Amino acid sequence: MTDVLVIGSLNADLVVRAPYFPKPGETISGDDLQIIPGGKGANQAVAAARQGASVAMLGRVGSDSFGPFLLDSLKSNQVDVTHVRADDSATGTATIIVDGNGQNSIVLSAGANGKVSPADVDSASALRPKLILLQLEIPIPTVLYAAQRARQNGSRVILNPAPAKSIPDELIFLADFIIPNETELSLLTGMEVKNIPSAEKAAKVMLTRGAKNVIVTLGSKGALVVSGTQMTQVDTYKVEVVDTTAAGDAFIGGFASALLRGLEIEKAVKYANACGALATTKFGAQPSLPTREETETFISS
Repeated sequence: MTDVLVIGSLNADLVVRAPYFPKPGETISGDDLQIIPGGKGANQAVAAARQGASVAMLGRVGSDSFGPFLLDSLKSNQVDVTHVRADDSATGTATIIVDGNGQNSIVLSAGANGKVSPADVDSASALRPKLILLQLEIPIPTVLYAAQRARQNGSRVILNPAPAKSIPDELIFLADFIIPNETELSLLTGMEVKNIPSAEKAAKVMLTRGAKNVIVTLGSKGALVVSGTQMTQVDTYKVEVVDTTAAGDAFIGGFASALLRGLEIEKAVKYANACGALATTKFGAQPSLPTREETETFISS
C-alpha cells in the first residue's frame, strides 16, 4: 500500500543568486543560472520519500526536455511516477532569485501543471494511500475533487494552501491538516498575520470555516498548532540560512512521515521543524531536502 500520494505540481526551477532583489527597471549581476528540479508537489513527494515513506506522485509535465529531467529526479528518490502524465504543453517552471540573506522571490509559469484534471485523479484511485498531500499549483477544482475522493476512500488529507489564493470552504472542511505560512493565512482570512497572537486569531477563524487542525509555519519562530482542543507554539532549530527555497515543503514531507510513524501532532511538528530548518542550510529545492538519517542526527546533536 502506498503511504503517501502527492497530487500537485512539477516545475523546473531556474535559479539565480544575486546580492539583492532588483528594483523595477534595474539590472544587476547574479551568479550562473542553475536548473534544479522543483515544484511544490514534487518537492513534497521527495521530502516524504527521503524520510522513508512510500510515495507516489500524480501530476503532469510537458513534452520538452524539462519533463524527463523532473521525472528522473523523482525516480532517483524512489518516488513512483506511474501517474505523472506527459502532454504537449510546456513543463511548469519557476524563475527564482535568491538574495544574499537566503530569501527568495519566485515567478511561476504553470505550463502542464495547469492541465491536471479530476480524470487524472481517478487514474490513481486504486492506490488507496494513507495520506494525500495537496497544494495550489494545479487547478483548484482538481484539488477539491482530490480531497473529495480522499474522504470517500478513507485517506487523510494534508493541504498546503500555497501559493496563496482563495479556496472554498468545502476544501477547508475536507482537509485533516491545513499548513499555511503567515502570508497564506493572511490571504485566507483577510487578517494581518505578523506575530504569534495574530496567527492564533487567524487560525481560529479557519476553525470557524471548518478546519480541523491548522499548523501555521512561522519561519524562525517555529510553528503554531491550533485546533478545537489546543493552541501550541512549537519552537524550531537555529541554523545558518543559505536558501529558504523548499523549506516549507521539507516541513510538510517531514510532518507526513512523522504522522505515518504514529507521532502525536506536536511531536510531528517538532520533527517537521527540524526538516524545514535543515533544508535552509543548502542551496536549491529538492537538493536541500534532508533524509531521515540526517534529520535524526541533527535532532540528537
